[in-house]
Amino acid sequence: MERSIEQRILVSLRKLLAQIVRELTPEPGMKHPLSEQTIVDIRKAFELISAREQELLKESGIQAEERPHYGDTPKTTQTVSIQRNKTVRPS
Repeated sequence: MERSIEQRILVSLRKLLAQIVRELTPEPGMKHPLSEQTIVDIRKAFELISAREQELLKESGIQAEERPHYGDTPKTTQTVSIQRNKTVRPS
């Protein structure tokens, strides 16, 4: 599925904000370089981006629970076949 320009902008903004937060996160015990208000504003920006992404997904008919799956991601579940062996009869 090809993304609209708005979807691409939102993804880009979310990734950029996340990268900025990672780079500015101080070592434990050190003072954060951003003001408390700036941190609150960044959280609000993430919320707005996420809300709009959800709206766009809903408009396109994609359920929000659907997530991309990558081939190299380890499986968290194991499939077990439950078939009765035909040579053994239950008593």
